[in-house]
Amino acid sequence: MSEAAIPSTVAVPQILAKPRGKKRWGIAILMGVGILINYMDRLSISVVQTPLSHEFHMTATDFGIISSAFLWSYAIMQIPSGALLDRFGVKKIWAAGAILWTVASVLTAIATGAWMIILARIFLGVAEAPAFPGAMKATGIWFPRHERGLCTAIFDSGTRLANVIGLPIVAFVVQAWGWREAFWVQAVLSVLFLLAFLVWYHGPREKFARKRLSEGELDYIIAGGASVEQPHDDQPVRMLGYLLKQRKLWGLSLGLAGAGYVLWMLLTWLPGYLQTSQHQSVLGSGLYAAIPALAMFLSELFIGGFWVDRVIGRGANGDKVRKTVIVVGMLVALLTAGAALTSNTVIAITFIAVGSAGIALVYVTSNSLPALIAPSGAAGSVAAIMNCVNLLAGVVAPILTGFIVDVTGSFQWAFIIGAIALVGGLASYLLLMGKIEPIPAPPSTKDAETV
Repeated sequence: MSEAAIPSTVAVPQILAKPRGKKRWGIAILMGVGILINYMDRLSISVVQTPLSHEFHMTATDFGIISSAFLWSYAIMQIPSGALLDRFGVKKIWAAGAILWTVASVLTAIATGAWMIILARIFLGVAEAPAFPGAMKATGIWFPRHERGLCTAIFDSGTRLANVIGLPIVAFVVQAWGWREAFWVQAVLSVLFLLAFLVWYHGPREKFARKRLSEGELDYIIAGGASVEQPHDDQPVRMLGYLLKQRKLWGLSLGLAGAGYVLWMLLTWLPGYLQTSQHQSVLGSGLYAAIPALAMFLSELFIGGFWVDRVIGRGANGDKVRKTVIVVGMLVALLTAGAALTSNTVIAITFIAVGSAGIALVYVTSNSLPALIAPSGAAGSVAAIMNCVNLLAGVVAPILTGFIVDVTGSFQWAFIIGAIALVGGLASYLLLMGKIEPIPAPPSTKDAETV
């Protein structure tokens, strides 16, 4: 389809009239379902800790290593996956990833030893690396700037619903049939998602060409500052080198890493903490672990999504609103350390749930920023760098937590170290990130055509 056949709006009005079409929200929900299945894949290992450790005779440190194995390859592959997304587009890379993460679930289900589970987890990390950068890139392509908060909240809510819906389901399957069957269920869900994704996902211009998107909605998306779905002009290595020199990107990445340390500690160890320190059953730990996830879901959807977009849409300064949400979120997240002060399960979960709601605000706001600060066509690379740095903290958290539990016999110091990481992340946001605005394009791309 030629550019001439695509409707466009040159001037961007201050207030855009909402179109009748809502295809863009269907895309947000589709990405959210994909993220939900992603997180079920990666978090199920935490629910099966007890039967898995018994079968393969593992210590807490051994389990920490298995839990972090996913993050080794996931972190390493973030930057390459971002470059691939910017080069080949969301549809091709996400579809390939869905095929590979299905295979990883099957490998886990048929594992004959701990070594095979480690290999399957490493493979899963490679397969799921494009998931979040792809969702962030799709947000920039499909949504005007003032609607990206809610879109991000919708797809990011998949990470929370994995705990609210996914982990109780996994816990039930483990309790009823066994831990291997839980991974067979995940493989089936992955295949179903792949089929749905191949049918429904296209870029907005391709949707319009297929007569599955109205002209009014496409005009609205373009006029609101949506990104162009095309490769950036620079070579991937050149663009990555340029982005790595940007202080703004480092402030965002290191800030999110502070929250990420605590998030990954909870994602990999919360059921284990409940089973060992709080003496809960496998099913009980799955149900309790759903409470913080529900708090995160509500926090990011209604505050980080609806409220932020509504306030900015009414003319508030987007930079100030988003920064305020991040700072408040980091301060509230410090309440997770309260779990170190009590042996009462209800009180501990309350501290963790409220603190987790703060982490959700940090995540949903930070995840909306790559599409807002990236040079044209490079949102995938910006998101991938941010995720890579964040995940390096995630690699450390499961292993360090397991080591602390083995040495001290409790999780008290694990929660305290998490609070220290949050303080460091807050300092990075405040001192390094600066104003939330697009990073200037490298010299060779400054004159590139924009829409």
